[in-house]
Amino acid sequence: MEPKQLLNDRKSASHEELEEGSKLLLDFYKLGLVSDSGSQDLLPVVVQNASTGEVLILAYANAEALRLSLERRIAVLFSTSRKQLWIKGETSGDYLDLIDVRVNCEQNSLLYLVKPRKGGVCHTRDASGQTRPSCFYRRIGDDGSTLEASRILPWHDSSK
Repeated sequence: MEPKQLLNDRKSASHEELEEGSKLLLDFYKLGLVSDSGSQDLLPVVVQNASTGEVLILAYANAEALRLSLERRIAVLFSTSRKQLWIKGETSGDYLDLIDVRVNCEQNSLLYLVKPRKGGVCHTRDASGQTRPSCFYRRIGDDGSTLEASRILPWHDSSK
């Protein structure tokens, strides 16, 4: 797939199309919007299950979110859409207990190693109504332009 084909018009897509659809609608503008907001100094945070190695979420944290995470030993992040601190699990009950925080080589991103208290992590739900265990529940199809449900995850596949 050509790079120009990856740039698309997400503005016309509904939440349903973005979160459940099969059309690839990547947001290449998110970091620009985050950096242009000027209201917060943020770092990207990879949130990973400490037991399985599964990547659960890619989020952001400001200094206050990091301080509270270390103090409370739960994942506290910064919501770029709501522009406020986000205590993961505060409304859903899907808290993420903080096991460790790692810093990358350039000190410009973080890795939160966590233990989910319940099974769910993502704000979306599957067809049975269950909270998804990871925000990475789809894969890019072989054609490079569609999304497919990712039923077999490498860390859950016992045949590998």
